[in-house]
Amino acid sequence: MAKEKKIPNKRKKPSRKSIVTKLDAVFSQYIRLRNAKGGIATCYTCGKKDHWKKLQNGHFMSRRHYSTRWDETNCQVQCYGCNIGMQGNQYIFGLKLNADHGECTSEELMHQSRQIKKFTDAELLEMIEHYKKLVNKLNG
Repeated sequence: MAKEKKIPNKRKKPSRKSIVTKLDAVFSQYIRLRNAKGGIATCYTCGKKDHWKKLQNGHFMSRRHYSTRWDETNCQVQCYGCNIGMQGNQYIFGLKLNADHGECTSEELMHQSRQIKKFTDAELLEMIEHYKKLVNKLNG
């Protein structure tokens, strides 16, 4: 008896890594656009103004913590100097978070970052769609 050939699946399921990469990209766009006026955004920690495309999505608690990786309070616009050169300029970042969002915000984010959060692929895909809509709205 001849072996039956398997028909390859034309639509390959996206890998977890590719889903996370897409979410990171659209979330970063949203963070950088949400406070931009006329395409110009301001670094959260030093006040430098530049076009939103030249700035970065800075995290108060590192991206390695999935529980806060896509938290809108944890993420703010930062220039390259603050985000990379000063490793997030975390002390100033924390002071500003507390001033803008309440006295214990930085401590709450630190606590939240230590919690284990496992997102399903479906949850991540839903977040991609949510932030795509927000980015499209901001781009007008």
